[in-house]
Amino acid sequence: MAEQAHRRSTRTILSALGFLSLGVALIGIVLPGIPTTGPVLLAGYFFSRSSERFDRWLLEHRLFGPITRDWRAGRGFTARAKTVSVFAIVITFSVTVGFAVSHLAFRIGLVMLAVAISAYILRLPTKTAEPAG
Repeated sequence: MAEQAHRRSTRTILSALGFLSLGVALIGIVLPGIPTTGPVLLAGYFFSRSSERFDRWLLEHRLFGPITRDWRAGRGFTARAKTVSVFAIVITFSVTVGFAVSHLAFRIGLVMLAVAISAYILRLPTKTAEPAG
């Protein structure tokens, strides 16, 4: 009984994290500089481990489904998605390093993190853009 309650609470927490990630993705659609793809993929990860219903909803979603399905199938991202992602990383990390962090070691660490994330994104497979309509 205790194990079942533990599993239920874990699933609840993972679902909540999925919705939180999806909320960040929705904000990213509206506000430039806030990433969208990463939070959608993170939501997919959380939903795949917590709720078959929410996972299926995300996979079938008109906007978020293709991103999640392509990621899971190993198809990568379009060149445009990579460009937007790296641009968002450069802008947000630059603002953070330039204005929010004063300690040199943290600045260096953030720059190294931005380079590592950008390199990871750029090394992923590049999916050809699908024709519109």
